[in-house]
Amino acid sequence: MTEQRDTTGDFLTFPDLPRLELDQLLGQLIERANEVMGTQGRLRGLLRANQLVNGGLTLNTVLRRVVEAACELVGARYGALGVIAPSGGLAEFVHVGMDPDTVAAIGGLPEGNGLLGALIDAPEPIRLRRIEDDPRSRGFPPRHPPMQSFLGVPVIVRGEVFGNLYLADGAKGAFSSEDEELARALAATAGVAIDNARLYESARTQGEWLRANAEIASCLLSEEPAELTLHLIAERSLRIAQADLVALVLPDEDDAGLVQIKLAAGDAAEAVTGQKAPRSSTLAGRVLVSGVSMRVANIGDVDGVVPSRALDRDVGPALVVPMLGSRGVRGVLSLIRSAGARPFTAEDESLAGGFANQAAIAMELAENRAERERLAVLDERQRIADDLHDHVIQQLFADGLTLQSITGLVPAGRVHETVERVIDDLDDTIARIRSSIFRLGQGGVEYPGHGARSRLLNVVDAATPVLGFTPAVHFSGMLDQLRGSLVDDLVAVLREGLSNVSRHARASAVQVSVRVSDVVTVVIEDDGTGIRADVPRSGLNNLGRRAERAGGSMLLERGERGGTRFSWTAVVNRTPPAEPMR
Repeated sequence: MTEQRDTTGDFLTFPDLPRLELDQLLGQLIERANEVMGTQGRLRGLLRANQLVNGGLTLNTVLRRVVEAACELVGARYGALGVIAPSGGLAEFVHVGMDPDTVAAIGGLPEGNGLLGALIDAPEPIRLRRIEDDPRSRGFPPRHPPMQSFLGVPVIVRGEVFGNLYLADGAKGAFSSEDEELARALAATAGVAIDNARLYESARTQGEWLRANAEIASCLLSEEPAELTLHLIAERSLRIAQADLVALVLPDEDDAGLVQIKLAAGDAAEAVTGQKAPRSSTLAGRVLVSGVSMRVANIGDVDGVVPSRALDRDVGPALVVPMLGSRGVRGVLSLIRSAGARPFTAEDESLAGGFANQAAIAMELAENRAERERLAVLDERQRIADDLHDHVIQQLFADGLTLQSITGLVPAGRVHETVERVIDDLDDTIARIRSSIFRLGQGGVEYPGHGARSRLLNVVDAATPVLGFTPAVHFSGMLDQLRGSLVDDLVAVLREGLSNVSRHARASAVQVSVRVSDVVTVVIEDDGTGIRADVPRSGLNNLGRRAERAGGSMLLERGERGGTRFSWTAVVNRTPPAEPMR
């Protein structure tokens, strides 16, 4: 009992039990109020964390803010967010709480084993008082700071596990169930923020690719050199795809079994340009053959095309896309990132593939421009040849006929000999102009000396000094369509025929005619002394055997104007006879 004096001086008596209950109720009320205030404070902390997380646009910024907000929300000393790679393990690892020197001493990216791997394998929250007490724990790498309590929750984006949020060393020791709920709530908000950041990154990247496509299209329309366009494509790909090395790989011009880096941009670009490797053993070669893009998480020695020693860093993810043009796969565009960088995505593959096709278009436009210039040269040469034939030769013929008509009026003597010499000179000039016309009108300007017409004219040019005059040459039909051994036969026939004239005929003029239809016919006719019986015929016998193999014939006879007429024929596009069975 408790007594107290009232205002009149009398004592009042209060029972102790009701007062004790009141004190207890007041204490409970204060405790509940403190809990409510604490909960309210943590809710305000969650709201601040949500605002912090949602305040970023780029993905890297959002990831770091998620970790920082989570550590502040639950009072954790260390925090990290591991992004799961498509092939398993961790693709990225964003962490806070460790100084740079400690991070450098620990080494590279965690492999995703132990508790980290347990969250990857089964995306359910894990809360531990002591990390080392859990059987899934595998300890820490050397120089890693010690950690006691642990809380891990998955981060889910659009129904898929994007990564996991890891928290360690709570300020009050072990993490509570309330900490777990707060972390899960923050992870849900982080999922939305990460999704928004990925959409923003995607839109920004697509915009950059579109702007680069417009720049390349403008370059193509301006008819800039193909080399400049290809360099621009490589440099823009390097920047937009955030790669460390971009290589443009083409089939080797000298060996079909090899591929070669035509040009490169980025790290060690000069060192790797020109490198060659077998087509069959490289990723670039396989894409070149199949025409299908390929993505790899680690390209190792850069696909075998670029030696690792040429780079100043380890290589990792790679994307190889074909350069598709109207004539098939022209080459491949290889994009390579350093070890530890995020892998290329399907979206990267789609955007880079469309950009690589621009390179194929640039190459084809360059080839078309070269072909257009070649045709322009051919047209001009043909125009000159036509003018020579239609005007110059005709005028020379007319002058020659005029001189011939007056030779009968000039008495024998020095003047008569001079006029006849001038007529002979005109004939020689006409023959030379005809040879020039044939050279001007021949196809294959880009490959002089390789067509049938060009090779035969080379034989005539070589024989002219020996003969002492220029043979008159006439071609008809699609001579430059002939290929292979038949062209070799024609060269041998003309060389042997002109050689016989120079050695045995004592001729002053030779006419050469080559006609092509279903058969090709070579006729060599001179005005010499005719056929002599004592001339060795070994060379002619060889030409006869060539004619038989080609399904043709050979004939040597006296010409209409005296001298010798030699003709040789062969069937065009004849299939050689099969060898007999033995």
